Amino acid sequence: MSTEFTILGAGVAGLCVASELSKRGASVTMIDPYGGPGPHGCSWWAGGMLAPDCEGETAEPAVVAHGRNAAAWWQDQGVQVTYNGSVVVALSRDTAELQRFQRRTENHVTLDRAGLTELEPQLAERFGTALHMTAEGHVTPRLALTHLRDQLEARGVHVQSQGTPSGQVIDCRGLAAKDALPDLRGVKGEMVILHAPDVSLDRPVRLLHPRFPLYIVPRGDGVFMLGATQIESGERSRATVRSVMELLSAAYALTPAFGEAEILETGVDARPAFPDNMPRIRKKNGVVYVNGLFRHGYLLAPALAVMLADWQLDGKLPEIWHEDHD
Repeated sequence: MSTEFTILGAGVAGLCVASELSKRGASVTMIDPYGGPGPHGCSWWAGGMLAPDCEGETAEPAVVAHGRNAAAWWQDQGVQVTYNGSVVVALSRDTAELQRFQRRTENHVTLDRAGLTELEPQLAERFGTALHMTAEGHVTPRLALTHLRDQLEARGVHVQSQGTPSGQVIDCRGLAAKDALPDLRGVKGEMVILHAPDVSLDRPVRLLHPRFPLYIVPRGDGVFMLGATQIESGERSRATVRSVMELLSAAYALTPAFGEAEILETGVDARPAFPDNMPRIRKKNGVVYVNGLFRHGYLLAPALAVMLADWQLDGKLPEIWHEDHD
């Protein structure tokens, strides 16, 4: 098996793969035209929620099973993981959505208004019932990415803006790999970062919505990340008025205190996905591709990195695989 690797792309997938391989003693080179993680990559704009139980509402069982190992992996890398669980609520008109969510998911506690008051007092002003997903956590994506980059640099692995690949090439370029993976598509996501010092939330909150999940993630110091739309589009630069209005309306629906928030930043990018929204490790024309993380980047990139390293260094075929390998 090869012990020399060139990884293309320094988003969450590439950095996780590089971290896992280098930790096991492999020789790793990274090439990314932007020189490292940043606003050009969709993982820069992510929520960073490690919420496998919530994802169980719509995702395949493999997403839940592999995602449950993500928090421990991130902690092993030295990334701070906040373990407060997450809260799921629905507006009164969407009560059926909350009931369906409860039936389809695990590891939750049903809260009445008194229970919600103990957990998130501001939410109890508007919601009489909620679910507390007790086993979930979250990371701050930009800090997590830069930590992995810095850790790799300490091991002598630097992200080059250009270079000639050597050894086994591992392509983690996300949507840019569509030139080689024609079944890859973009799913547009839009997010807003707010400064709301009058809002106090200690954990991610999901507001169930008939069309797409909306969530708010606390970043500390009165800063909150609000996301994310899910639009079938590869457009990566412009947020729509409708989407931003829906995101801000969702925040106001959680608590009117968001009405006085300041908009610090808006972000747009397209997440790479295959037709079934499941990730792939696949080999094509000698190149190994790790791609299709959809909206599960921080949740599933660790699992794919471990599988990739197990395969390349120990000969164990990945569980998440594609049949066109050579």
